[in-house]
Amino acid sequence: MIDILFSHIQEKVSLTDQDKEGIQSFFSPKKLRKRQYLLNAGDTCKHLAFVAKGLLRTYNVDEKGDEHMSVFGWEGWWLSDFNSFLSGEPALFNIDAIEDSEVLLISRSDYDELTLAVPIMDRYFRILYQNSLVTKERRLMSSITHSAEEKYLLLVESNPQIISRIPQNLIASYLGIAPETLSRIKKHLALKK
Repeated sequence: MIDILFSHIQEKVSLTDQDKEGIQSFFSPKKLRKRQYLLNAGDTCKHLAFVAKGLLRTYNVDEKGDEHMSVFGWEGWWLSDFNSFLSGEPALFNIDAIEDSEVLLISRSDYDELTLAVPIMDRYFRILYQNSLVTKERRLMSSITHSAEEKYLLLVESNPQIISRIPQNLIASYLGIAPETLSRIKKHLALKK
């Protein structure tokens, strides 16, 4: 699992063998079964999770019991309730596995120590946070300016694997539309081909 993390890190920054040795000791592996929770809303988020294998989701549940998808995380993604992780406040989000998954976990204290012990990791995480901010801004703008069909097409274009790996009701929730609307969109697109 750690080799997958190293490959992902090296897409953003260069690692020496010494860096790799230092990094490895800060992470602990965890396996999740499908539908198993990594985090429950209301608990304190104690870890950042790197997805080495599988697929997880981050979501919250409103007063009516409706789920609202925030993030899907597959191989190479990081997941957490970042506000809770950084502040120690109760988590607003649930994180659970859509597929059997394997993650590498790092605690807040180990995260802080890692970025001091292996300085290139501070740069790596800064790059991730910048990319995450850009992605969230684009998603917000898309939700404001694009039709449901356009949002779906943009999602599929940027994440082709989403169609085969994520149930339609979860995709609809992520897009902020009803599952029936997504079915109509997919039918309409199929007829256009």
